Amino acid sequence: MPKRIPEEALSAILASAQRHPGGASRVDIAETLMPKVAPRTLQFRLKHLVDVGRLVKEGEGRAAKYSLPEMQQGPVAGTPAARARAEEAVVTLSPTSVAVRRYLSQPPAARKPAGYNRQFLDSYRPNTSFYLLPTERARLAEIGKPSFAAAAPGTYAKQVLSRLLIDLSWNSSRLEGNTYSLLDTKRLIEFGEEAQGRDRLEAQMIMNHKDAIEFLVSAADEIGFNRYTILNLHGILAQNLLQDEGAAGRLRHIAIGIERSTFRPLEVPQLIEECFNQILAVADAIDDPFEQALFIMVQLPYLQPFDDVNKRVSRLAANIPFIKRNLSPLSFTDVPQSLYTDAILSVYERNEVDLLKDVFIWAYRRSAEQYAAVRQSLGEPDPFRFKYSAALRQIVSEVVRVSMDRRAATAHIARWVEENITAAERERFREMAEAELLNLHEGNFARYLIRPSEFAAWEVVWRPRR
Repeated sequence: MPKRIPEEALSAILASAQRHPGGASRVDIAETLMPKVAPRTLQFRLKHLVDVGRLVKEGEGRAAKYSLPEMQQGPVAGTPAARARAEEAVVTLSPTSVAVRRYLSQPPAARKPAGYNRQFLDSYRPNTSFYLLPTERARLAEIGKPSFAAAAPGTYAKQVLSRLLIDLSWNSSRLEGNTYSLLDTKRLIEFGEEAQGRDRLEAQMIMNHKDAIEFLVSAADEIGFNRYTILNLHGILAQNLLQDEGAAGRLRHIAIGIERSTFRPLEVPQLIEECFNQILAVADAIDDPFEQALFIMVQLPYLQPFDDVNKRVSRLAANIPFIKRNLSPLSFTDVPQSLYTDAILSVYERNEVDLLKDVFIWAYRRSAEQYAAVRQSLGEPDPFRFKYSAALRQIVSEVVRVSMDRRAATAHIARWVEENITAAERERFREMAEAELLNLHEGNFARYLIRPSEFAAWEVVWRPRR
């Protein structure tokens, strides 16, 4: 009997093919798969998908291109129904979710108007009510748990931070309609290079995501479902993007509408604040991290507590329990934009969570596979380095921000170590800090929360031209 191919592996291939409207080559698909797949294994899986009709192959050999059947050119190729079928071939949906999408495919005028339903929030009881089934929570816990011993909050996220900054910033921005490519995003985050011909606001959106992720990871011990975290998260994500600059990090005082939706959000400021506090209290009381994440993805956008940027806040806030408990982060890799939009609309207009739950479970599996492969490539972490990761970040950032040359840096490190590190570990820490400065370059300085301008100024004195 032939060995059964895991559905997760097939879905990853389909998701990769979907990202190439003109067809994806075998090399295109191989480059995006995490974990990496042997060429012969990939060839076998591609053949299987073609044989069962889930992929269409055009050409032969290295010139072969693979695409989803609904992406083929034809009179109905670009219709919403065809796009929906293509997305549902990638993300497995329940019959209920398929029915919800069919309802939402109608124009807004044909759908029932809906206002904010307070009972939808009031009826949820933490650790008694659940959006996720016990089997679903158990499966997510199994795939999200990293293979290392207990460590300080934020350890896992710090290990994969350079990759997470790019993945989550790009995917969350993409779900908002941002047109930056993954490569454009990488260049912007790592080198401060804006893509030519793009709106400046798109670059601002991505950099706000980067700053917000760094805020969550660097403050892993302090973040939570509380006003401090969520208000500041919004303040960072909304920086320079709102007409009223004072609205960043402040609850909404104005009425707003939802484009292409029949949903009308709550308008009374006192009720918005009351519901906002209730959402945070309920989320904080939930024991299961995956239920916490999905709850905040459902209830926060539904309330629309801010003038704008509500969904972005919910996507990053969903990572709070994962960061704090050292679970794999959620970066929304390969989630189709229109599918996510429908999932949010189903909450707005019908208070149904099935579609968003399907998207959440699928997206978390994809993310967990990706970061497991990233961490495996990094090897086992150094316990000493983990112990002093915050101290190392502080000393390196100080040296760079003040633009110290090598002599000044050596003296500064010596003084700092004498005052802050125990005698038995001073020499090792000093060597680690000096080695980190020597190995600092344009591709890795972001993990120390250093800005491109600060790094460029420091390099002038650190590596003077002769």
